[in-house]
This record gives sequence, C-alpha cells and structure tokens, in this order.
Amino acid sequence: MPILALPFPAIDPVLIELGPFAIRWYALAYIAGLLLGWRYMRGLVSRDELWGRTPRPSLVDVDDFVVYATIGTILGGRLGYVLFYAPAYYLKNPMDILQVWTGGMSFHGGFLGVVLAMVVFAWRRGIPLWTLFDLAGAVAPIGLFFGRLANFINGELWGRVTDVPWAFVFPGAGPDPRHPSQLYEAALEGLLLLVVARIVVLRGGFRRPGLVAGTFALGYGLSRSFVEFFRVPDAHIGYLGPGLTMGILLSLPMIIVGLWAIARALRKPPVDSEKSPGQAA
Repeated sequence: MPILALPFPAIDPVLIELGPFAIRWYALAYIAGLLLGWRYMRGLVSRDELWGRTPRPSLVDVDDFVVYATIGTILGGRLGYVLFYAPAYYLKNPMDILQVWTGGMSFHGGFLGVVLAMVVFAWRRGIPLWTLFDLAGAVAPIGLFFGRLANFINGELWGRVTDVPWAFVFPGAGPDPRHPSQLYEAALEGLLLLVVARIVVLRGGFRRPGLVAGTFALGYGLSRSFVEFFRVPDAHIGYLGPGLTMGILLSLPMIIVGLWAIARALRKPPVDSEKSPGQAA
C-alpha cells in the first residue's frame, strides 16, 4: 500500500443478515434520507413566517407525498440506471432489473421519477407545482448525503488515482490510492447544498416560487460536474469525449433548468408584495 494512502474502513455492506433476509447500508441510506427529509419538510411547512401568503401543502399532504416520492425515487432511479448506464446488459438480462438490492441507481433517473411523482401529486391535491418543487429542493440534499455515504461504504463509484494525503485504496480498484469522490459528493451535493438551500429558504425563498428548486438544480448540476473530474466514469461507458462523462452530460440540463428557474423566480416580486385581486392599484 502506498505510504500516503489511508486504509479503507472494513465495513460490511450488509448490516444484518438472517438467512435470505439482509439489511444493507444502501437500503438504510434511502430510508434515512426519506424519513429525515419527511420530518424536515413537515417542519418547513409548519413555519408560517417562511411562507407569508404563498399557498402551501398541509401536514397531511406532506405525509401522503412521502409515498409518491418513495415510489418515484426507486422506480426512477432504477430505470434511469438501466437506460442511461447499462441498457445493453439489462436488455440481455431483463430479470436483473428487479434486483435493486444489488445496487445500480441513477440520481438523474430518480430526480425525473420524483418530478413526475410531484406533477401527479400536485394535480391530484390542487397544490401549486412550484411550491412542491421548492419543498423537494430544500430536503433532497439530505437523501444525497446518505446515499453518497452508502456508496463509500460499498466501495463503489471511486475516484481517480491521486497522491493526495487523504486518498484511499479501494477494494477491487487495484493497488493505487484514489480520490474518495463519494465523500466529495456527500459534502457538496449533501451538506453544502443543504446549507445553501436553507439560507435561500430563510431569506424568503418560498415567497418566490421556483427559487429554492432552481437553486437545488443548479447547485447539484455544478457540484456533480465538478466531482466528475475526480471520479472514474463507469467502465462500460468510459469518456464520451475529452473530459466528458455521462454524469456531466446528464447534469448540464439541470444547470440550464436551474438558471432558468432562478431567473424566472427573481423576475417576479415576492408573493407578499403582490396586490390581491380586490386591492386598488
């Protein structure tokens, strides 16, 4: 082992195994992200001072939305990985698509799945769609943080070879020390983006529908694209061009949409400053 490399922590990806039943850290990461995100969303909805006259969902709506978000995340994340990263393999092995517990989830697919779930939920409950987008953007970094930690524990999605003193030698990645790109993503997409979204919320973000959602989309796209320069692309895909990876390619639309959503939100006055229909001009 190179002198500067840190020993990879020997954490079994399976926390508990009883016969055919196994609880994996990967599954716990999804559960923790959904539960903590749900509690945080309830707290945001309960604070009147954050909303002013902006319409918002009720606590019951938030509780029910968790079911939609869970289904959208799992189905979208799995189908996104199948379509974006390994379509040829799953075309030959279609039954493996159902083996979610073995890993293989795409954030961009999960993102699209949740967006579709939000569209359906907002339509059925009569909730403004941008409001639901903003709430999801405020809490999504929590799930990203735990998901990237699970990637690190699984020893997957490792980084490029490096000589930085915090490099790790990952099992199955050869003898060379590598960037812990999973931890970079946990810090940027998770912790930093959570703080940034929180600041936007506290500074009246919910009173400008679309501002928090746009901040999340832009922040994630930039963070993911940055970390891609330290992360090894999937072996069966490789580079799509000079320095271009699938992660960067899929993040570009998020950056564009995020900038558009922010500009759209800032062009309009905050909800509290808009005159009501019966108010004299």
